[in-house]
Amino acid sequence: MRHARRRLVRRVTRLAAVGGLLLGATMVTRAVASEPPDASAAPRTYAASAAGTGGELVSRLGTSRTAGSWIGADGKPVVAVTDEAAAAEVRKAGAAARMVEHSMDELKSATSTLRSAPRVAGTAWVMDYRSNEVVVRGDSTVSSGDWSRMTRLADDIGGFVRMERTEGKFTTRLNGALPLLSTVGRCSAGFNVTDGERDFILTAGHCGPDGSVWFADNRGTQQIGQTVRQNFPGGDFSLVQYSSGDAGDGAEVVAIGDGKGVRITGAADPAVGQRVFRSGSTSGLADGEVTALDATVNYPEGTVTGLIETNVCAEPGDSGGPMFSEGIALGVTSGGSGDCDSGGTTFFQPVTKALASLSVKLIVAAQNGSGQGGASAEPSASATQSAIAPGDASPGSSASVAGTDASTLLSRLADPKNVGPGLLVIAGSLVALVAARFIRAEQDRKAYRRHYSATWG
Repeated sequence: MRHARRRLVRRVTRLAAVGGLLLGATMVTRAVASEPPDASAAPRTYAASAAGTGGELVSRLGTSRTAGSWIGADGKPVVAVTDEAAAAEVRKAGAAARMVEHSMDELKSATSTLRSAPRVAGTAWVMDYRSNEVVVRGDSTVSSGDWSRMTRLADDIGGFVRMERTEGKFTTRLNGALPLLSTVGRCSAGFNVTDGERDFILTAGHCGPDGSVWFADNRGTQQIGQTVRQNFPGGDFSLVQYSSGDAGDGAEVVAIGDGKGVRITGAADPAVGQRVFRSGSTSGLADGEVTALDATVNYPEGTVTGLIETNVCAEPGDSGGPMFSEGIALGVTSGGSGDCDSGGTTFFQPVTKALASLSVKLIVAAQNGSGQGGASAEPSASATQSAIAPGDASPGSSASVAGTDASTLLSRLADPKNVGPGLLVIAGSLVALVAARFIRAEQDRKAYRRHYSATWG
């Protein structure tokens, strides 16, 4: 009986030691794999060198020689230029050049003239970099008289102003990614932000005025917070302060449906042609392309300027919801026309402008993708212009919305700081194996001696 017990103890000890070796090896392997590569040792590809060169070239060459930039179908930046010397500089920098007739100065002058004219609700205009035009759109609510008057104004400006009628009507879109409910209506949580002392939800400004109280349920029993800052019209963003002052675990994750989410790692401005994703509680996750920047929309409630225009669909109930790409926050849903059955146009408030105006920062994921990283400096726009084909872009790294026991464990194992603990586990397991082997050998030797002594008297 005693021998059987000893054998059982030895087996358990060996199994525990072998298990410790495997666990330690896993910790070290995952931790080393998760360490960011040395940037100086990484090969410099075209994708890395060309990222962001479109915007940089536009800034360097000036608005009199350029007319915007966008990302081509191959992921290569394209810059609209007005002279051959500028085109040569663009090509030398590794971007593609497109010769156009009208400069950015002319396009901006046209939009300024449109803005100074009497306001017509249901209209919007953008600078279309790819066609080198200013496009004026009118929805179904614009009367024939108002449309004729705007058409005459466009003709006076010049032939590069294009008039388009659009189906449906431009409206703000209440609701969103995770619902916020109040007597004002239903809206959407966009991104979690902080001022260093308190945490807030960044959402659309038209969702409600200062003092609006928001709940997570339609019975008004689960209070989320209260609107403390609003900008609408003019801009379209607001801050909802958490009742507890703390956003809690998972604050760096935005929901995309089915209990899944995307980790947000920073904020930036998008580029025309970039593939983007939007999440909303009404229509879920949708994707599309940035079609224009600095859009002006005349909603019935007022005029909003500086918006991002996209062909991503949205529906009533999606306002305030987050727009992002590759884990980078880009905007919050403002409004638009159409729906997710027939498609449409959706406008977004740029996140960077809202953050700057409100003096807050995003709550973002840690660089290794694990846990809440707190506020950090937002990356430049080039972080989203990754020089990959727009169709290959993804929302970002996945995460669970409901708090993540399993993923938290894996994240801890993958933490580079676990290289040391992993080595300690391996060392301890080796010591246990050697000790178990030594104890077994010593026991066998003693047993042999006893047997030998009994045999020879």
